[in-house]
Amino acid sequence: MRFTLVAAAMLSTALTSAVYAQDGKTVGVSWSNFQEERWKTDEAAIKEALEAAGAKYISADAQASASKQLTDIESLIAQGADALIILAMDKDAIGPAIDKAAAEEIPVVGYDRLIEDPRAFYLTFDNKGVGSIIAETVMKAAGDGNYAIIKGDPGDPNAQFLLEGMMEVLQGEIDSGDISIVGEAFSDGWKPENAQKNMEQILTANNNDVDAVLAENDGMAGGVIAALSAQGLNIPVGGQDGDLAALNRVARGTQTVSVWKNSRDLGKEAANIALALADGTAMDAVEGAEKWSGGEKGVEMNAIFLKPTPITKETLNLVIDAGHISKEQACEGAADDVPACK
Repeated sequence: MRFTLVAAAMLSTALTSAVYAQDGKTVGVSWSNFQEERWKTDEAAIKEALEAAGAKYISADAQASASKQLTDIESLIAQGADALIILAMDKDAIGPAIDKAAAEEIPVVGYDRLIEDPRAFYLTFDNKGVGSIIAETVMKAAGDGNYAIIKGDPGDPNAQFLLEGMMEVLQGEIDSGDISIVGEAFSDGWKPENAQKNMEQILTANNNDVDAVLAENDGMAGGVIAALSAQGLNIPVGGQDGDLAALNRVARGTQTVSVWKNSRDLGKEAANIALALADGTAMDAVEGAEKWSGGEKGVEMNAIFLKPTPITKETLNLVIDAGHISKEQACEGAADDVPACK
């Protein structure tokens, strides 16, 4: 099933009204791995939206443990959560938590990572589209040659969605023989150090004959670039998340693109949806909700997909103007051909 991209700014009057009726509600947020830089921005946006609605924020960090996340969610429910926002560590292991929430009639928002269960509302960016943007931008910069793909955690559906988007762009060039995939590896936990090891192994296996790398997030792109730099290589590398370090790498010329998913918009939307659901709004009545069944099981769900933005040297001004990063942070050591840094 195809879905319609929903602009990040879309929030209806009806939804907003529902949110502001939420005085006293408690929203519990279960983070899978809060140590990633990305989630701090999301959390701030969620907190701000809940505070504006007179609601309470409680949270727990699973510290990359699927089993701890189940215990965390039980604790959030015990603390009186009226709705849950869950960033799942493992798509399969999270099932008992959804059962527990359903038994207590507590609505769930599956945040940024798919929980393929119709009892969860799915909110994320168009991750397949993110993969396509990474591939398109890197391919434009690198042209033909040998490509490596550094994938995320094998237990996260987003890793597959990103890969699908990448392959839609690359497949024709692969079939024609213009592009060869000379290395492809999952990186447990999306950890930069695992990505670096994977990249080192790919370089060794190919005698450093690699022309471009598609990394599925910015943290891993950083690990890739460390491996490349150790071999004296500077080739096109793509990533996503808009991490501050990655945006500076874009300005410096060591990373070609970081696809920015404005976490402020995603966090705000998640808080508003959670509160609306806690107030009794049906999932299919949430403004902007689409019926979607693109997961591996084909389960039909209610979902909203926000639109991502590719950040390159030419578009670095977008994240600076939005206040996501200061000009000083973005432009430190910048190359001479970055318009936003002049």
